[in-house]
Amino acid sequence: MCGNRRQVPAGHHGHDNALAETINGLFKAEVIHRRGPWRSFEAVEYATLEWVDWFNNRRPLEPIGNIPPAEAEANFCAALETEAMAA
Repeated sequence: MCGNRRQVPAGHHGHDNALAETINGLFKAEVIHRRGPWRSFEAVEYATLEWVDWFNNRRPLEPIGNIPPAEAEANFCAALETEAMAA
């Protein structure tokens, strides 16, 4: 940056975007760089949609028993229904 200081808006901290930057880094490593070169913008867009779906819904997460979030949500809803029937 050649002596220039990065400015952060008032009330914000430099680490506010740390999570977003981490996810962006994962995306670039797992999709953009690994699967490229890309033939079209549409191919990148479709790959992005696939990755976001996997990341948000189908990726196993250790804190919830190494199951995907969608499965954990289904289990939770089923438990609520069972509890409601028992009451």
